[in-house]
Amino acid sequence: MENNKRYREELLNSVGTLTDEQLNLQIDEGRWTIAQVLEHLYLMETSITKAIVEVLASEDSQPAEEKPIHLSVNREHRVKAPLFVTPTDEYKTLHELTEKLNSSRQLLISIVNTADEAQLKQKSYPHPIFGRLGLYQWIPFVGYHEKRHIEQIEELKAKMIN
Repeated sequence: MENNKRYREELLNSVGTLTDEQLNLQIDEGRWTIAQVLEHLYLMETSITKAIVEVLASEDSQPAEEKPIHLSVNREHRVKAPLFVTPTDEYKTLHELTEKLNSSRQLLISIVNTADEAQLKQKSYPHPIFGRLGLYQWIPFVGYHEKRHIEQIEELKAKMIN
Protein backbone atom coordinates (compact mmCIF):
# COMPACT_ATOMS: atom_id res chain seq x y z
CA MET A 1 0.00 0.00 0.00
CA GLU A 2 3.02 2.29 0.31
CA ASN A 3 3.24 2.82 -3.47
CA ASN A 4 -0.52 3.34 -3.61
CA LYS A 5 -0.20 6.05 -0.96
CA ARG A 6 2.70 7.73 -2.75
CA TYR A 7 0.95 7.68 -6.14
CA ARG A 8 -2.26 9.06 -4.63
CA GLU A 9 -0.34 11.95 -3.07
CA GLU A 10 1.34 12.57 -6.43
CA LEU A 11 -2.05 12.50 -8.16
CA LEU A 12 -3.66 14.96 -5.77
CA ASN A 13 -0.64 17.27 -5.94
CA SER A 14 -0.81 17.14 -9.73
CA VAL A 15 -4.42 18.35 -9.87
CA GLY A 16 -4.61 20.36 -6.65
CA THR A 17 -3.94 23.75 -8.23
CA LEU A 18 -6.28 23.30 -11.20
CA THR A 19 -9.61 25.09 -11.39
CA ASP A 20 -12.82 23.16 -11.95
CA GLU A 21 -12.94 24.68 -15.43
CA GLN A 22 -9.45 23.37 -16.22
CA LEU A 23 -10.38 19.92 -14.90
CA ASN A 24 -13.36 19.77 -17.25
CA LEU A 25 -11.66 21.31 -20.28
CA GLN A 26 -11.80 19.10 -23.38
CA ILE A 27 -8.20 19.36 -24.61
CA ASP A 28 -8.14 16.62 -27.25
CA GLU A 29 -11.20 15.60 -29.24
CA GLY A 30 -12.28 12.09 -28.28
CA ARG A 31 -9.97 11.96 -25.24
CA TRP A 32 -10.89 12.25 -21.58
CA THR A 33 -10.72 15.48 -19.61
CA ILE A 34 -8.66 15.51 -16.41
CA ALA A 35 -11.93 15.29 -14.43
CA GLN A 36 -12.87 12.18 -16.41
CA VAL A 37 -9.48 10.61 -15.70
CA LEU A 38 -10.04 11.23 -11.97
CA GLU A 39 -13.55 9.78 -12.15
CA HIS A 40 -12.15 6.74 -13.98
CA LEU A 41 -9.59 6.22 -11.19
CA TYR A 42 -12.36 6.37 -8.59
CA LEU A 43 -14.54 3.92 -10.56
CA MET A 44 -11.60 1.57 -11.05
CA GLU A 45 -10.55 1.53 -7.39
CA THR A 46 -14.17 1.03 -6.29
CA SER A 47 -14.66 -1.79 -8.78
CA ILE A 48 -11.45 -3.57 -7.76
CA THR A 49 -12.30 -3.25 -4.07
CA LYS A 50 -15.80 -4.67 -4.60
CA ALA A 51 -14.39 -7.56 -6.63
CA ILE A 52 -11.85 -8.34 -3.90
CA VAL A 53 -14.65 -8.40 -1.30
CA GLU A 54 -16.80 -10.69 -3.48
CA VAL A 55 -13.96 -13.11 -4.23
CA LEU A 56 -12.91 -13.24 -0.57
CA ALA A 57 -16.51 -14.08 0.40
CA SER A 58 -16.78 -16.87 -2.18
CA GLU A 59 -15.79 -20.49 -1.65
CA ASP A 60 -13.83 -20.47 -4.91
CA SER A 61 -10.07 -20.63 -4.45
CA GLN A 62 -7.95 -20.17 -7.56
CA PRO A 63 -4.36 -19.11 -6.99
CA ALA A 64 -2.64 -17.27 -9.85
CA GLU A 65 0.96 -16.95 -10.91
CA GLU A 66 2.59 -13.61 -10.22
CA LYS A 67 2.25 -11.21 -13.16
CA PRO A 68 4.40 -8.19 -14.16
CA ILE A 69 1.77 -5.65 -13.08
CA HIS A 70 4.41 -2.92 -12.89
CA LEU A 71 4.25 -2.86 -16.70
CA SER A 72 0.81 -1.24 -16.48
CA VAL A 73 2.49 2.15 -16.18
CA ASN A 74 3.71 1.79 -19.79
CA ARG A 75 1.40 4.03 -21.82
CA GLU A 76 2.72 2.89 -25.20
CA HIS A 77 0.03 0.21 -25.09
CA ARG A 78 -3.36 1.90 -24.99
CA VAL A 79 -6.16 -0.03 -23.39
CA LYS A 80 -9.83 0.82 -23.87
CA ALA A 81 -11.53 1.10 -20.48
CA PRO A 82 -14.40 -1.32 -19.87
CA LEU A 83 -17.82 0.38 -19.74
CA PHE A 84 -18.19 -0.05 -15.98
CA VAL A 85 -15.12 2.17 -15.37
CA THR A 86 -15.78 4.66 -18.17
CA PRO A 87 -16.45 8.16 -16.82
CA THR A 88 -19.49 10.28 -17.64
CA ASP A 89 -19.46 13.57 -19.54
CA GLU A 90 -20.90 15.44 -16.54
CA TYR A 91 -19.14 18.51 -15.14
CA LYS A 92 -17.31 17.61 -11.91
CA THR A 93 -15.59 19.70 -9.26
CA LEU A 94 -12.20 19.00 -7.74
CA HIS A 95 -13.83 18.83 -4.31
CA GLU A 96 -16.35 16.22 -5.48
CA LEU A 97 -13.68 14.11 -7.18
CA THR A 98 -11.29 14.33 -4.23
CA GLU A 99 -14.09 13.18 -1.89
CA LYS A 100 -14.83 10.21 -4.15
CA LEU A 101 -11.15 9.27 -4.39
CA ASN A 102 -10.78 9.54 -0.61
CA SER A 103 -13.81 7.31 -0.02
CA SER A 104 -12.66 4.65 -2.49
CA ARG A 105 -9.19 4.66 -0.91
CA GLN A 106 -10.59 4.30 2.61
CA LEU A 107 -12.61 1.30 1.45
CA LEU A 108 -9.53 -0.33 -0.10
CA ILE A 109 -7.45 0.32 3.04
CA SER A 110 -10.19 -1.18 5.20
CA ILE A 111 -10.26 -4.36 3.08
CA VAL A 112 -6.46 -4.65 3.08
CA ASN A 113 -6.35 -4.22 6.86
CA THR A 114 -9.00 -6.87 7.53
CA ALA A 115 -8.34 -9.44 4.80
CA ASP A 116 -6.60 -12.71 5.58
CA GLU A 117 -3.23 -12.59 3.81
CA ALA A 118 -3.35 -16.30 2.95
CA GLN A 119 -6.70 -15.82 1.18
CA LEU A 120 -5.33 -12.87 -0.77
CA LYS A 121 -2.67 -15.24 -2.11
CA GLN A 122 -4.99 -18.20 -2.71
CA LYS A 123 -7.72 -16.33 -4.56
CA SER A 124 -7.77 -14.47 -7.85
CA TYR A 125 -9.97 -12.96 -10.50
CA PRO A 126 -9.33 -12.11 -14.15
CA HIS A 127 -7.65 -8.98 -15.43
CA PRO A 128 -8.35 -8.06 -19.09
CA ILE A 129 -4.63 -7.94 -19.98
CA PHE A 130 -2.80 -10.09 -17.41
CA GLY A 131 -5.33 -12.90 -17.13
CA ARG A 132 -5.96 -14.32 -13.66
CA LEU A 133 -4.41 -12.02 -11.09
CA GLY A 134 -4.03 -12.93 -7.42
CA LEU A 135 -5.98 -10.67 -5.07
CA TYR A 136 -2.69 -9.68 -3.41
CA GLN A 137 -1.56 -8.26 -6.80
CA TRP A 138 -4.77 -6.35 -7.42
CA ILE A 139 -3.94 -4.11 -4.45
CA PRO A 140 -0.65 -2.70 -5.83
CA PHE A 141 -2.18 -2.73 -9.33
CA VAL A 142 -4.44 0.12 -8.17
CA GLY A 143 -1.32 2.21 -7.57
CA TYR A 144 0.36 1.30 -10.85
CA HIS A 145 -2.84 2.09 -12.72
CA GLU A 146 -3.00 5.46 -10.97
CA LYS A 147 0.64 6.17 -11.89
CA ARG A 148 -0.18 5.45 -15.53
CA HIS A 149 -2.92 8.06 -15.45
CA ILE A 150 -0.81 10.62 -13.57
CA GLU A 151 1.40 10.67 -16.67
CA GLN A 152 -1.70 11.20 -18.81
CA ILE A 153 -2.81 14.09 -16.57
CA GLU A 154 0.63 15.70 -16.83
CA GLU A 155 0.43 15.48 -20.64
CA LEU A 156 -3.00 17.11 -20.59
CA LYS A 157 -1.77 19.87 -18.29
CA ALA A 158 1.19 20.55 -20.60
CA LYS A 159 -1.18 20.85 -23.58
CA MET A 160 -3.35 23.22 -21.56
CA ILE A 161 -0.40 25.58 -21.12
CA ASN A 162 0.64 25.50 -24.80
